[in-house]
Amino acid sequence: MPVTANLAKLVDKDYQDKTVAELVDAPVAALAGISERAATHLKEALGIKTIGDLGRSQYFQTASAIVHLATHGE
Repeated sequence: MPVTANLAKLVDKDYQDKTVAELVDAPVAALAGISERAATHLKEALGIKTIGDLGRSQYFQTASAIVHLATHGE
């Protein structure tokens, strides 16, 4: 069964018609609320250029895991 998701509110208007596979390769600034300036800082500080890089980042995965554990119990 195919999975569908409405990501329109999560990405900028220019990316709302993209597939999930295309979004993985989109720049971080394609995410709603991430400015070009913030994207530049992520690139300079952590080497994160794309949404995929952000999602696979060890720092963000670790932070997400810690938040999950704190919220849902260890």
